[in-house]
This record gives sequence, structure tokens and C-alpha cells, in this order.
Amino acid sequence: MKILLLLSICLGVLIAEHNTTNALVNEDSPYLKQHIHNPVNWYPWGEEAFEKAKREKKLIFLSIGYSTCHWCHVMEEESFENESVAKLLNDNYVAIKVDREQYPQLDKKYQKWYMAEHGKRGGWPLTVFMSPKAEVFHLATYIPAEEGYGSKGMYYMLPAFTEIFKKYPEKFQALITEHHKARKESYRQTVSKTKLTEDLVQTYMQKVKLQFDSVNGGFYKRPKFPEASKLMLLLDIYALYGNKEALYMAEVTLRKMAEGGIYDQIGGGFFRYTTDESWQIPHFEKMLYTNAELIPVYVKLYEITQDPLYRKVVVETIAQMENNFMKEGLYLSASDADSSGEEGGYFIFSYEECKEELLKKGLKLQNIEETLAYLGIEEDGNIDGELSNPHITGQTVPKELEAVKAYLKTVSLKREFPFLDTKIITSWNAMMLKALFSASKIEERYRVRAEERLGTLLSLMREDGILYHQTLLGKKPKQKALLEDYAFLMDALIEGYLKTYNKNYLSLLQILAKESREKFYKKGHWYLSDDDIDALADFDDKYYTASLSLLLEDFIHVASLTEVLEYREIVKQTLKVQGAILEESPQEASKLLHTFIRLKKGDVIIKSKLDNLQASKAEIENIRYPFILTKTEETEKYLACRVNSCFAYDINITALIKKINKMVK
Repeated sequence: MKILLLLSICLGVLIAEHNTTNALVNEDSPYLKQHIHNPVNWYPWGEEAFEKAKREKKLIFLSIGYSTCHWCHVMEEESFENESVAKLLNDNYVAIKVDREQYPQLDKKYQKWYMAEHGKRGGWPLTVFMSPKAEVFHLATYIPAEEGYGSKGMYYMLPAFTEIFKKYPEKFQALITEHHKARKESYRQTVSKTKLTEDLVQTYMQKVKLQFDSVNGGFYKRPKFPEASKLMLLLDIYALYGNKEALYMAEVTLRKMAEGGIYDQIGGGFFRYTTDESWQIPHFEKMLYTNAELIPVYVKLYEITQDPLYRKVVVETIAQMENNFMKEGLYLSASDADSSGEEGGYFIFSYEECKEELLKKGLKLQNIEETLAYLGIEEDGNIDGELSNPHITGQTVPKELEAVKAYLKTVSLKREFPFLDTKIITSWNAMMLKALFSASKIEERYRVRAEERLGTLLSLMREDGILYHQTLLGKKPKQKALLEDYAFLMDALIEGYLKTYNKNYLSLLQILAKESREKFYKKGHWYLSDDDIDALADFDDKYYTASLSLLLEDFIHVASLTEVLEYREIVKQTLKVQGAILEESPQEASKLLHTFIRLKKGDVIIKSKLDNLQASKAEIENIRYPFILTKTEETEKYLACRVNSCFAYDINITALIKKINKMVK
């Protein structure tokens, strides 16, 4: 009887532990769902959590991350699944968990504050300590449970802040005041001291050359991010000014990336960044936005060089997004770095295992060794012990390369594919649609695919005149769109119109331009969202293109295609009020500089009837000047126009292009 009683008690404990849930249980976010069974009493972002903190006079512990973030998983395992750490949090804090992809404006706001406090970029997880009144007094990123990684650790920090709050109110208030001063400085907007001119291009080139790694390509030492907006600007600087240094820096970087470990040599597509200088050791998560933004860059480089490597990258990257990220005509957000509990486990290989299995398949030893060496699969490994991440090490392609790659692909397919975050995000899907429209210059089939997917996205994410930010498949979206959703969707519509001349795209573009201005432009300032989060937009392009910089370029496009010139005036005013970064650090705002150059140099709009534009598509796409738009107009002639007047016409497109080239020199 005693044994049965003991067993029932133990079973009851196990069941209780398994069924332990917190206030995240009703949330849809895949990231928040990962934390449902933590012993931490998590709350989602919202009034309930903040009211509880005020009522119970508890500090607030805000943790921002995302579902495919490796260090977020590490902190969860070390601290949030740890009963002792959870007790410290539950007794003295109200813990709030936020998915940065659900609330990017919130993440952006606190990342900026982190930089103000620490003088360097933050990252994920981002940890924000607040007073019961939601006043920030300290920010950190990953915090280990025990002391380490330059941190005192959760066991020290949680009770230390609690003690200061309860016993030393003056010291606690000083922490809030100190942070407030740093934050206030970070939001100071500096009006441009001088009139901005094209001389900024030379300043930009000088600063980018100082960042450039001439051996490995890329900018800065490590970690290395692709920085698509910087690479695209360099290619356009080459097109506009014939600057060969710009082309050199872009091509070296893009080739090294295509041949490096940041590119999935077996499955295609790019990982988010590498932790080393030579692009070999990636952080193995794949983001929709990373791949979507790099595709148009490689399309443009292929147009310039006709190097088949760059075409291959485009085709393979699109294919892997279709195979792994696409569902029901829409693109999922990201795949995890970890697989079966091992970082990069899906993507790395053992030299000995590969050699043994390839020998069984009848390949000759010499061919196997040559091919594995070419792919950087080494006996000693380059990632973890004896495991290697494939990367290209030579210029001579082994004859058995495709056979070996096919074998490696079958090895991967037998493994568990990394966790996929199934959120559908409007802005990121729009990036991918823009990429498909752009890639139609290489293969026409991508245009048809882009049109279909754009229709699917709009049918889900725009309803009754309301644009939404994100949702999960099978659920109706609830969260209204952010500035980034408008910016990237408008960008996709512009590219779509230029490839299809679908007038519905142009009509929706004008509607979205009007809405974005009304929602996010308030008293001369741009905000990331139309809510009470109060997050100002900025021009930082580090992870993906700054949405405000892109929106301003969208406005220039809208003015050029519709002749509504007030949009150009908004761009000019924004540059005047917030454009000081172009004087101080243009290399940190590549897309904004790209937009400024477009404003100064001006769009050229080629107008003619639909049949003419379709027949002359190849000639128009070959024009070197990068700021060419096309628009249907009922005329047999070809017209070349600026934003509000035409300067040339001809019945022959070749003759008109000569006139355009003369004008834009």
C-alpha cells in the first residue's frame, strides 16, 4: 500500500511538472510557446503585466528574443528552466517575454537604448530591467546563470537589483536618471549643418574602404553580416560614377560569401552571419530576410559580370526558400541554428564517415579526397571537433563534385530539419516577392511565381482596407502593420509594376503611400508603429535595410510614377531634419545615402504603350543608369521623362536610350 501511495505521489509530481504553464499559454507566437512550460511566471507584453508590477511593487524583467535564436535557447536552458532562478524572478519581478519579430518596433527601441547605455550594439536575447513604473534602469543581452562571459550572472544580478530597489531608493533612482540621460542623447536629432551634396559619395567610399576586409571581403572583422544595402549601393555607385573600387569591394565580398561557409554549399541559401573573419563559421540560423535581400544584389552583380556563379547563387537560394520556407504560397520566417540539440547539426559533416560511405558507392579514393578537400570537409574539422561546414577552397572544380554533393544532401535529408518559425510576416514576405520579381531578369518563371504569391499575401494580410504585420497560417491576423510592412510591401509593388504593368499594383501603391504618411509621420518625426510604444524610426542597415530609408525611396518612386510631387518634399524635409548621419557616418546608413543619391540624380521614366515596353524590355534593363522606371502610356512613341516633364522622345527605343545616356552623364 505504501509503495502504491509513493508511486502515485511521484506520478502526480511528474504530471504537475509537465502541466506547468504560465500566462503565455494563450499566445500564438512560436517563440512565446517555447516558454509556456518554464517555471518562470511569464507574461506577454501588455497592460496586465505592467498593472501587476505597479500593484505588487515589483521590478520588471523584460526578455526579448526570437524562436531561432541560439543564445536565447541557451539562456532559457540555463536560467528560465532553472527552478532556483525562476524563484528569484517570480518572488521579486514581473517577467515579460517578447518575440522581437512580433514587436520589432519594441526591440528597436530598446536596442537603441542599449547602445546609448553601453556604447555598442546589443543583440539577442535582449534583457531589460525596469522599475514598477516601467522606467528602464539597466539593459543587458545574454546573462548566464552563474558569473561568466563578462557578466555577474542571474544569481547575483536579480537579488542585487532587488536589494537596491527595496533598501536604497536614492541609489535606485540614480540608476534610472543615469539611463534616462543616455537615452535622451540617443534620441537627439541633429539637423544637417550644411547642404547635402553628392560629395557624400566620396566620404562614403573613404569610410567604407576603412571597414573593408581586402583579404576576405566584407566589412569589419567579426562577426560578419552580409549588409545587402551596402553591397547594392556599391554596385550602383559603380554604375553611376564608374567607380571600380566600389565594384571591387562588392564583388570580392559577394564572391567570398558565395564560396564561403555563410552560404549553404549543399542546400543553397545563406546563414545569418559568421563568427569569424573569413566567412567560414556561420551562426547556422537562416532568416527569410537575409536570403530575400541578397537575391537582388546577386542578380545585379550577375548582370554586370555575367559570371555564372552569381546566377547559380540566385537560383539555388530561391530553390531552398521554396523547399524549406514556403507553405501555402507564403514564406515562413526563419529556421533554427540547432538541430537535434546540436548547433549546425543539419549542415555539418564528418570526413571519415563521408569518405567511407562514398567508397561504398564506388567512387575512387583520389576523387573522394579531392572533392572533400575542395568542399573544405577536413579530417580535423573546422567547426566542432571532427565536423566540418562545407565551403569552397579552390578554383578547379572536381569532376565528382555533383555526385558528392548529392550524397551529402541525402545525408542531410535523413537528419531532423531545424525548427521552423511559422510566422508569416508581411515585410519579410514582401522582401522575398521583390526578390522574385528582380530574379525574373534571369528566369521569367520567377515573375509568374511572384505575382501569385503577392496575391496570396494581400488576400491574407490586407482585409477591409487594413494592412496587418504578422500571423500564423490558419489564423486571422490581428496585429496592425508597422512602418516596415508598408515600406517593404510598397517596394515589392513597385518592382512588380515595373515587371508586369499591373495597374492594380500602382493603385495600391498610392493608397499605401498615403496611409503610411498618415500613420507614421507625426509632427515632423517618423515612428516605427502607430501605437503607444513611441519608437522613433532610424536609418540603421546592419541586419536588414532600414525601413524608413526604404520608405523614403518608395516615396520618390511614387512621385516619379504618379507625379504627386509632395512625396518628394517629404523626403527632402526628412533628410533636412534627420540627415546628419550622412555627414557623420554615411557608412552606417547605406540605404539612406542610396535614397539621397536617387533624389539628387533623379529618376528617368520611360513611357510608352504596353506592347512597346514589353518588346523593348531587354534593351531597357540593360541601361546602365540605375534609376530607370517604366510606365505605360497610350502613345506609339517612347518618351523619356523626369518627374514632371519629358525631355526626349523617339519611335525607336535604341535611339531614345542614346538620348537618355547623354542626359544622365
